[in-house]
Amino acid sequence: MGYQQLLLALLGSLGLYLAYKLAKVLYDQWTSPLRALPGPPSSSWIYGNMKEIYEAENSVLHEKWVEEYGSTITYKAYFGMNRFYTTDVKAVNHILMNDYIYQKPEQTRFALSRVLGNGVLVVEEDKHKQQNPAFGPAHIRELTEIFVDKAIELRDVWKREIDSQGETGRVEILSWLSKMTLDVIGQAGFNYKFNALSNAKSELNDAFSILFQSSTRISLLGLIKVFIPALRFIPSEGDAKAKAAMTTMKRVANELLRDSKMGLMAEDNNTKMNNKSLKGRDLLSLLLRANTSKDLPAHQRMSDEDVMAQVPTFLVAGHETTSVATTWALYALCLDIGIQDKLREELLAVGTDNPTMDELNSLPYLDAVVRETLRVHSPVGSTIRVAVKDDIIPLGKPVRDRNGKLLDGIPVRKGQSFLIPVLALNRDKSIWGSDAGEFKPERWQNTPPRAGSIPGVWGNMMSFLGGPRACIGYRFSLVEMKALLFTLIRAFEFELGVPKEDIIKKTSLVQRPLLKSDMAAGNQMPLILKPVSRISD
Repeated sequence: MGYQQLLLALLGSLGLYLAYKLAKVLYDQWTSPLRALPGPPSSSWIYGNMKEIYEAENSVLHEKWVEEYGSTITYKAYFGMNRFYTTDVKAVNHILMNDYIYQKPEQTRFALSRVLGNGVLVVEEDKHKQQNPAFGPAHIRELTEIFVDKAIELRDVWKREIDSQGETGRVEILSWLSKMTLDVIGQAGFNYKFNALSNAKSELNDAFSILFQSSTRISLLGLIKVFIPALRFIPSEGDAKAKAAMTTMKRVANELLRDSKMGLMAEDNNTKMNNKSLKGRDLLSLLLRANTSKDLPAHQRMSDEDVMAQVPTFLVAGHETTSVATTWALYALCLDIGIQDKLREELLAVGTDNPTMDELNSLPYLDAVVRETLRVHSPVGSTIRVAVKDDIIPLGKPVRDRNGKLLDGIPVRKGQSFLIPVLALNRDKSIWGSDAGEFKPERWQNTPPRAGSIPGVWGNMMSFLGGPRACIGYRFSLVEMKALLFTLIRAFEFELGVPKEDIIKKTSLVQRPLLKSDMAAGNQMPLILKPVSRISD
């Protein structure tokens, strides 16, 4: 057989395989029980409702559909695939708690792995349990000093920025907050100093900017590669830059793992290195120490590759979410100066610039502002799951399908996808009241009783998810965010640097701000800062 005939045979086989897979998907979708659920009409055979969703601010369109069609609906994802969507807390709780049935889709894990490697946010089942360390309050208490020190360093950087401009200064806060939280996760996560705040450029920060830069369009080739693994070898726009960024992250991960192991070896030998005690309190040392515990069975130990896979996860989850959440907190405080002043009054009453974790957690209005920020401006607006076997999802509120049948449970088939509504439940009017979309920290003085039914791991909200796959670092993020707001609000008065209408949200892995007037510049949040006169330089 000649090369041309062999090539034609291979292409023919591939074509038949793809045709079979497509026919199976279409049959499954056409006969799916979800087709009977109410929901919006599809606007595209290829994109379904996804273009509309992408062009809208995260969750806004879904919330509109819930108001129009009810709390349990279906809409069209790519290529006409049905996607189940519900704000029924009983149904959401069932999906989150049964993590062996409802997992991240392979396509999502592929996309995440390009950024995070095969860390705890990507792997499933027993592999996830094996890579799931617990960071308790006692451990976070030890790290609070790092949070506060780096917040003070950021405060001083911003003071110099303002001094160079006059009595007030325009500062692009998102990039600086990202550098600060990168420095924090470097020290608190790996006992490693990135010094991003003190350097004009950071190769790791540049890598993150490439990986998280929000795209302004949907790539058809990118979609094809996600859904057809056999075609993932085809290069697409941005692949080379993303690969270089991942190479940087992996190189740093190798260095961090090596240094942490050396530190633990020295600690075991009761020695010192660089005149510093190596009693490791960072997250990587905690993970390595737990992994080498004599009480841990051999089959549960992580390989060096598995441990190294956590480094990109810690780097990303440990600094992106907190920097973005703090950015939206300052944005919200700019929109209501009364709230900003009330928070500043509480913070200035504290007699130290270096509060402990317990002192930070004892400030009720600071706690309310953090809670309200994470409710209204959750960095992650939604997440997705797919059923790996047939199941029935129970409903707390029965739904009537298009045929008039009243359903108290939804039968689902293997392969069916589900969108977990983080923001929609956080802002559900039936739970939080008619002002659910407004930023009102005072609502936490009397939390609505129905909020207790939300299946989140923290704070009567979905921002850190719930169930076995809830965010393991939520305590870390909360205390770091409080340390940042404590230090910055005491030091500066904030106002928007552009009209409110110019600021929009776009999601890659997290919801980052963009300016409609300057989309080409990428993610940014310019604010005007004025030093608070009661704070001495």
